[in-house]
Amino acid sequence: MQVILLEDVINLGYKDDTVNVKSGYGRNYLIPQKKAIIASELAKKILAENLLQRAHKLEKIKTDAQALAAKLNDISLTIGAKTSSTGTIFGSVTNIQIAEELLKRGFDIERKTIVIKDIVKEIGKYKAIVKLHKEVSSEITFEVIPE
Repeated sequence: MQVILLEDVINLGYKDDTVNVKSGYGRNYLIPQKKAIIASELAKKILAENLLQRAHKLEKIKTDAQALAAKLNDISLTIGAKTSSTGTIFGSVTNIQIAEELLKRGFDIERKTIVIKDIVKEIGKYKAIVKLHKEVSSEITFEVIPE
């Protein structure tokens, strides 16, 4: 089943993307939740016209995301965590802690857009990716230290 996304859906696509999904997922979740519409010929024509009209606005959003990515590339975060005597963290560091640290630095980034490459269970340096736009992402380094 082909649908047009009305908003960003994590692990599926971004707003105005045309994607193929299983019919149950489309009919039972995406369409009732107003996250997508069926990609009929008429809907595709309307989408193309809307994209033409919004091209300038979308370009500005992309340049803003690129500027924010340039600022985020220079950032190195330090996150404190409770640890054992061997350096193992009680629990793990997640995207929530990274989003909170970024908020303290003045960057209001939604936690769902932050992806940590490795599972963080020990003290050390790690990397996370912040997806700011469908074509723009930034890599942040963070260090986990004992509290």
